[in-house]
This record gives sequence, C-alpha cells and structure tokens, in this order.
Amino acid sequence: MNENTGPADRARILVVDDDPTVAEVVTGYLERTGLTVEHAGDGTDALRRAAERRPDLVVLDLMLPGLDGLEVCRRLRADGPVPVIMLTARGDEEDRITGLEVGADDYVTKPFSPRELVLRVESVLRRSRSAAGAVVRPGLRAGDLVVDPATRRATRRGAEIALTLREFDLLAFFLEHPRTAHSREDLMRRVWGWDFGDLSTVTVHVRRLRSKIEDDPARPLLIQTVWGVGYRFEAGREEGAA
Repeated sequence: MNENTGPADRARILVVDDDPTVAEVVTGYLERTGLTVEHAGDGTDALRRAAERRPDLVVLDLMLPGLDGLEVCRRLRADGPVPVIMLTARGDEEDRITGLEVGADDYVTKPFSPRELVLRVESVLRRSRSAAGAVVRPGLRAGDLVVDPATRRATRRGAEIALTLREFDLLAFFLEHPRTAHSREDLMRRVWGWDFGDLSTVTVHVRRLRSKIEDDPARPLLIQTVWGVGYRFEAGREEGAA
C-alpha cells in the first residue's frame, strides 16, 4: 500500500463516474463497509485527485466525458501501481479485455449489484495488501529469466521486463511451480486470490506475459497451453505449442 494507507477498514477509494446517481449509490455502499470514499466526476478531476493523494483503489467508469476510462487507467498506472476496477455499461468481451490489457485488475458490467461491487473491491484490496506485506521470497531463476520478489524486478538476458503487479505475480508463481499444469480457475484463486471472476482475466494476463518474455509469443516455449486444462511453465524447453 502507499504511504497514505490507514487501517484495512479505512482504505481510500476513488470513485470516478460522471453519473451522480451511480456515484452516490456506489459511494454509499462502500462507506457503509468502513471505507473512505472520494468522488471525481471526470477523468481530469480523477487524475488531479490521485496526484494530490494516491488512493488505495480506483473504481473507474469506462465511458467518461473528455478523457475516457481507458486513458485515465493508462495514466494512473504510468504513475505507479494502483488497483483499478473498471465499470462498463457494455458487456462486450472486447471492452472487458481492453480494460484488463491497460491495467485494470477487475471489471463490473452495468447494471450491477452494489453488493457485488463491494465484494470485488474488498477482494482486490486484500490481494493488493497481501502483495505489499508478503514475506520476501528468495530470487527465482529459469534459464536467462530472473525474478526478484524482494525488489519486484524481473529480467531476461540482463534486460529488465516492465510488468504490472498482476503480471509479476503470475510470472513468479509460474517460476515457483514449473512443469505443472494449472487451470485458469487454479491460477485465479492462487495468484489473484479470487474465488470468483471472469476467467478471461487469466487469459489476458497470460497473453500479455507471453508478449514480454517469449521470443515468439505466437509460438511460446515458456508458458505453454495445456489443452483442456490451462497452462504450464516449461523453462528451458526447445520446443513448445501455442
């Protein structure tokens, strides 16, 4: 967590939505769980507030006037890691995938149950806090790929790899559990800490991770697909299947 983080029940949430009714409902439900909530009505206001005091989590509407939610998410994540839950009025998979690809940790489709949103917020906060306070693990290595959990840095052939929080956790998990097939449900539970959610989240993060560590992401040698099961990390293999 950032330096402004208080006790677990006083985490600061920034709700970004131009619909005052939605913002009021979301704010009310989150505040009743003991969270501190601040509201921004557009992307510019959200970035200003986040710069003044970094929130512990952002609930971000996709469709905003001026800067849309995707651009706001990109800029927020460019300034440092912060959990983001995207709100979208559309259920298209393309919208959900795009949100995840720019760094959102989860998404909720409108109309949504406020109670479900609260559960998502609590789940992402737990995972973020757990990652920040985790016991430091020793360095991990697989061939020319090196992951250092203490500094949260990953390198390949000596060059640093730019990874999001989720991508780093996924890569570290793969290196800790090589040559074992993991289902997407298993990865979601053990890496994300979620007992529910859209499995496309895992698919997107695997694809993004492949694009950063594989010589040819279309023919991955490291993170291999196990058809009908999920994925397996095979460091050092000469051949692989997409």
